Amino acid sequence: MNFWETITGSDLTRDFKAFEARAAALPTDYRAVWEEIKGQLMPYSDFTGRNLMPILDGALGLLEETAADGQSIQEVLGEDIKGFCAALAGEERGRSYRDRWREQLNRNVARKLGRLGG
Repeated sequence: MNFWETITGSDLTRDFKAFEARAAALPTDYRAVWEEIKGQLMPYSDFTGRNLMPILDGALGLLEETAADGQSIQEVLGEDIKGFCAALAGEERGRSYRDRWREQLNRNVARKLGRLGG
């Protein structure tokens, strides 16, 4: 990845197009789950979304393997897709917007208390 790709995100565009091409080959129910997974993982994205690329690649790989094995979505992911995505992002040290806001609030409160108490 060169500087221009980093700034413009053109490498991410290529990767997303490749993901979508792979997802198009999945059965219909798997494609619907793929869309749900993408939506559930977006809160864990950084500004560019670059941190989600390995997570999305792994999730799509899992869907491809299980579809090839003939397993149903419920056998693979269960009923809680949101929990599955949170676990995926948590394993990769993904932080949601809520986590970032909580950390910022805690820093601000600690700074204010430090000034008042000091």
